[in-house]
Amino acid sequence: MADREGRRTLAEKIDRLFNAVHPAEGEYTHEEVATSIRAAGGPTVSSTYLWQLRKGLRDNPTMRHLEALSDFFGVPPAYFFDDELSARIDAELTLLASLRDARVRQVALRTSGLSAESMGAIVEMIERVRQLEGLADLPAEEDEEEGSSGGS
Repeated sequence: MADREGRRTLAEKIDRLFNAVHPAEGEYTHEEVATSIRAAGGPTVSSTYLWQLRKGLRDNPTMRHLEALSDFFGVPPAYFFDDELSARIDAELTLLASLRDARVRQVALRTSGLSAESMGAIVEMIERVRQLEGLADLPAEEDEEEGSSGGS
């Protein structure tokens, strides 16, 4: 749970990585992560310790443990310390998770070749449906912002 300033705990960040970065058949087990870290020459870490970090029962890992976790999940170590960077990476992880859905990929692929005007209409329809379903607004892409301002 994020605090009043939007910062998330270490446990929440680790849990987010487990939920978002995984093979097609489901998220990694704590044992798979621990084994992979050890096999890559990382620090000794047990599946129980990873579970404790993920659940917030332990909250003071060594820098080597955090580096090993960041290497495994493919994020920079700063993910665990820099809330702004963490938020940007989480947005990318959300996109990654969305693209795992075949229906989302199908919609994206069907827009290929459409005019900017048609793409805008589709985006507006999607935003309206999200509102009707009570879903939160998604952040605007930076390219759209730059494109509408003429790149200045």
